[in-house]
Amino acid sequence: MGKERRHILRDLRYETLPSQQRFHESDARFKGFSGPVGSGKSAALCHETLFLAYLNAGRTGLLGAPTFPMLKDATQAGFLQMLQTMGVPYELNKAEQVLTLTEPRSKILFRAVEEFDRLRGTNLAWFGVDELTYAPEEAWLRLEARLRDPKAARLCGFAVWTPKGRDWVWRKFIENKTAGYEAIRAKAYENKFLLEKTPDFYERLKASYDEQFFAQEVLGDYVHQTDGLVYFAFDRTLHVQEAKFDPHRPLLWALDFNVNPMSSVIAQRYGDTIAVLDEIVLRQATTDQAAEEFLTRYPSHGPGVVIYGDSAGNNQHTTGGTDYDIVRRRLSSAGVSAQYRIPKGNPLIHARTNLVNSMFRNAEKRSRLTISPKCRELVRDFEEVLYKPGSTVIDKERDSKRTHLSDALGYLLWKEFQPRVIAGERSEPLNF
Repeated sequence: MGKERRHILRDLRYETLPSQQRFHESDARFKGFSGPVGSGKSAALCHETLFLAYLNAGRTGLLGAPTFPMLKDATQAGFLQMLQTMGVPYELNKAEQVLTLTEPRSKILFRAVEEFDRLRGTNLAWFGVDELTYAPEEAWLRLEARLRDPKAARLCGFAVWTPKGRDWVWRKFIENKTAGYEAIRAKAYENKFLLEKTPDFYERLKASYDEQFFAQEVLGDYVHQTDGLVYFAFDRTLHVQEAKFDPHRPLLWALDFNVNPMSSVIAQRYGDTIAVLDEIVLRQATTDQAAEEFLTRYPSHGPGVVIYGDSAGNNQHTTGGTDYDIVRRRLSSAGVSAQYRIPKGNPLIHARTNLVNSMFRNAEKRSRLTISPKCRELVRDFEEVLYKPGSTVIDKERDSKRTHLSDALGYLLWKEFQPRVIAGERSEPLNF
């Protein structure tokens, strides 16, 4: 269990699975245990909590769960059961939700982390969170800030979770591999203790779950979630591809005039396909600054530039002129030839998003849209923009950074590929 565990008076060892062993032996400041149902996550969480409480004798730590019912009924109940089974003496103040281990005189705060504004306060020697993928990222960040007890023998923040798509937990622990972070991923069917008692455990789940849910919950895969996703046809394994800039083709520049962030994408057209080459995302920026950044990256381009975007960009500012007037002046002063394909009115949102999905994969299973790997925020849009629960309204409040780039690209695609009405059938645009 690692050298430092031998200095603890009480024997805290238990028969571990390989992934549990790697989790306990990790010396990362922030570590996680990712695994499917039945992989031993709860046991790993409880034993790591107990170990750090003994190692940091006399100090305070925190054991949390996303909600209070989850904390009380699962996390806290499992931890107390382990203490009783191991004969570890403790005192529990139910009113304050504080447990004291009487041997090391360490305190454990039990907290629901959904109300993360309440996580300010006492310095912590350690903290642990159950089912982290159901908790907000802000809660984890608050706990990180509290991990600062100067008398701690070892500072450590840890968590266990079941994968829930490519969310903030996946990005922080898996995709980006942030310095000081380590994630241990349990393998499917690893828990021999469970299989000895219930040999058909996983097979019964296979009969009950659909293919995607089985991959997530039973195999522990980070499945690309489609339930509620606006851009459900996007698949990064297929659509994220290196894009080669063609100096002989016009640049297609599509803008969304949001102040924070000011967002735009740059693409090129090849026949009936579009390759997105680049993105520009500027915090607290003006249209003039966005144009300046575009010209910094593409100072001259013989074939010219075609501009797309939100029709609201034609609205007059109090200082005079429109967003497109600003872009026009900047490009003209730089000697850049530009065309403007701006709609008088924006297409219906669901018509535009349906078109984007059809560009990723149409009824003939053909893809006509690729995204450069450098367009990280655009990729996040396609993987994270959701409808509000039970509706077809896009949730723009969930994350202020989302929707702007995908909207900008949608305006471009609409002007280039919008469905055409067959002559003689209808005189107004089709609604999708």
